[in-house]
Amino acid sequence: MSMTKDVAKSIEDFRAKVAETAEGIVFRVFPNKIIELTSLIESMNAEDSPYQLSQAATSTDTTVHPPPSSTETSGSSNKRKRNEDGSAAPSHLNETVNARYPERVHANKLISKLHETVKLECAQLSDSCDKVKLWVNLTMPKIEDGDNFGVQIQEEVLSELLRSQESAYNIRDAARQHHLARAKICSKLIKYPHIEDYTLGLKEHDEKQFFFSRQNLIDMRNIYAVLTDILHKNIAKIRAPKGNNGVGLY
Repeated sequence: MSMTKDVAKSIEDFRAKVAETAEGIVFRVFPNKIIELTSLIESMNAEDSPYQLSQAATSTDTTVHPPPSSTETSGSSNKRKRNEDGSAAPSHLNETVNARYPERVHANKLISKLHETVKLECAQLSDSCDKVKLWVNLTMPKIEDGDNFGVQIQEEVLSELLRSQESAYNIRDAARQHHLARAKICSKLIKYPHIEDYTLGLKEHDEKQFFFSRQNLIDMRNIYAVLTDILHKNIAKIRAPKGNNGVGLY
């Protein structure tokens, strides 16, 4: 049993489109991302750059703000609102009615903006790695004895793409880790506003996030550089792993 001609043609068209997309990423997207991120990294040295560590001092608000006035929460403190079916309606975001410590410490909005940039870069890197991985997998020949050096190169390239993708996932998780760690410091600051070390700890935490945001972009630029290097040097073996066996890895 075999595929019909129409199905076989559709599969071949799919493989050709995958190869075209992946080679576009390898020869255009990856090099352009190196240039783009390098330009962004160099601009971080400017005094008005949002990535400057000096921005931490002005963007961190360590003030413990009082809870909302009673007029803002009138009606909600006595009864929990109900849906038409009688079930409890979801609480409003940041509702303080039933909070044990209703005071507030505001999030650092500038750090959130930096995280959005980093998350976007992570998504682009992960998506590009996915498309190139698919292409490399589809160019692998059938399993047989002998002349497998090109396949070994493909496997090494796949491993590097996977490591790069995992790095993007880990960097992407930095925003979640930041908010959880910051929330713990803020909760202590609300409970013990007279202890100066919690105030200083919050400032130090935010300053560290500015450093990490810079470093994460540098790390991703370096990932693009390594991927571009290994893919360009071994492109012949990736395209035709059973070709001339005289060309070595790197």
